[in-house]
Amino acid sequence: MTENERAKGPARREKIKEQQAAARARDKRRRLVTYLTAGTVAVAAVGAGVWYAAGTSRSEEAGAGLAPITVQPDGSVVMAKAGVTAPVVDVYEDFQCPACKEAERVSGQTFKNLAAEGKAKVVYHPITIFSQEPTRSNSVRAGNASRCVADGRQWMAFHDLLFAGQPAETVEGFTDDQLLSWGKEAGVSAPGFERCVTGQQHAQAHLTYSQKIGDEQKLSRTPTVKLNGTELDNAVVFSPAQLRDEVTRAAR
Repeated sequence: MTENERAKGPARREKIKEQQAAARARDKRRRLVTYLTAGTVAVAAVGAGVWYAAGTSRSEEAGAGLAPITVQPDGSVVMAKAGVTAPVVDVYEDFQCPACKEAERVSGQTFKNLAAEGKAKVVYHPITIFSQEPTRSNSVRAGNASRCVADGRQWMAFHDLLFAGQPAETVEGFTDDQLLSWGKEAGVSAPGFERCVTGQQHAQAHLTYSQKIGDEQKLSRTPTVKLNGTELDNAVVFSPAQLRDEVTRAAR
């Protein structure tokens, strides 16, 4: 090693440290935006005398069933009655994101009902937004596993179980054993499911899609819900009544 190369060594290490610190800061800001946004909605709701997370009584009840659900090659999932192409509701979510779990608990049934009633075409986009561990790996395992389910109704059941079993951000979760157990509970019996989950066969495709869709849609947080391409305020996303009003108004 030359004297010049030895001199550059500390500089390279310092640059790497700076890059790592910048990546951690970006992830922290992204997570902070997600949680502050959800928290702001909650505080605003309390101020108005309505606590959106007070219980499932605030959410809609299950309707007549589910609209047809189709798993797309890119990992997105379309839920819509035959012939319904608009309005389009795009749901960008991360299975590891606590705010996404709460949005699903509060308004998940509203999305299902709107599709079942033929009032919207709902498209789910499971993505990974986290860069730090263990949240990143947790999210990737869950996202990969969701891609291992080809049947639409089974995918939706599995989707709901993933959010119900979401681990804390500080621990390793979405283990292979958990994912396989939830797959069985969702009715998945395809012979390749276990191999797909344990081998993370779609992990890279999931990450590639996450990056692509995040850049294309300029996503700054999850959950993000867009109605005909326009982002809905989280106050709407976390209010089943307002969400229904916005979508049905767009359907007229």
